[in-house]
Amino acid sequence: MRDTRESRLLLVLLIAIAFALITVDIRGGEGSPVDGARQAAATVFGPVENGVAAAVDPVGNAIGAVRDSGNRHDRISTLEKENAALKAKLGSDDRTNSRVRQLDAMLKNAGAGQYGIKGAEVIAIGAAQGFSWTVTIDAGSDDGIRRDMTVLNGEGLVGRVTTVGPSTATVLLANDPDFTVGTRMEKTDELGFATGQGSRPLSVQFLNGKAKVKAGDRLVTFGSSKDKPFVPGVPVGEVVRVDPSGGALTRTVYVKPYVGFTKLDIVGVVVQAPRQDPRDTVLPKQPAKTKPKPTPTVTVTVQPNGDLVDGSGKVVGNINEQPGGGGDAAGDAAGNQQGNAQQPDNAADDQGQG
Repeated sequence: MRDTRESRLLLVLLIAIAFALITVDIRGGEGSPVDGARQAAATVFGPVENGVAAAVDPVGNAIGAVRDSGNRHDRISTLEKENAALKAKLGSDDRTNSRVRQLDAMLKNAGAGQYGIKGAEVIAIGAAQGFSWTVTIDAGSDDGIRRDMTVLNGEGLVGRVTTVGPSTATVLLANDPDFTVGTRMEKTDELGFATGQGSRPLSVQFLNGKAKVKAGDRLVTFGSSKDKPFVPGVPVGEVVRVDPSGGALTRTVYVKPYVGFTKLDIVGVVVQAPRQDPRDTVLPKQPAKTKPKPTPTVTVTVQPNGDLVDGSGKVVGNINEQPGGGGDAAGDAAGNQQGNAQQPDNAADDQGQG
């Protein structure tokens, strides 16, 4: 249609009629004059609308699926966060249990040695470029910590305090090459000096070059004057190797420390020394040695009739019933014994005939 004056007037007229019909329909409510026309239109266009709706249903479903997938994604994210939180909780519980065990072992050692200790946590390790084995603990002068105090844990000697701040302190570990501690051997009381060797076992030299030392012997701290820097009786380690003296005055003994210096967590600083030397009471109890059970031996004799009789007189078999008709080694041996047992009778017969 051409855009003429008449066409524009017709368009305006149609719009006016449409607005008039809408107004009449709204004001008429259920008794609207155009209700019949609307029902007729629904009858004509209803199937068409249903067909169009069926045609676009997959699109609507896809849109709904996208919306639902967003909800499902949110739910999955929530579940993943809950699982992560649960795993973190389980992990923290495992760590808490480990710390409880460490604390319990340390308190047990402190009780056995009558040490007054201040518990602390390792919060940092020394700088690797310094070539020193040190750790920082979260206890300092405000907690009663002083220089040259012994540090231990549930396993044994950890080190000694070297530097103290208001709330932290530095501990020189027993495996540091600059660390030396006087030691005493369990039972024999042989004295020596243990020196750290980093990740290798401690090197111990005994004052008595002829002291009897063997693998498995255990050492504790000997103690220092006025209990600084070391209190007595703290477990040091166990002998793993003894080098021959080679003409030297002393032998070098290598001791594996009880403490794992690469996994320190809970430690205790001895703020009060014991009144008496605990000697070997802090050392862990050694497992009882089990004696090997003797292997029972059974004696079997062969009777003239071929029966095998044990020491109690019970018949346990017969050589004539052995597999292979007695042709095996056991049967032959038994047959030989039987033949030997019958020889005197045969000899007597021969003598009679002679």
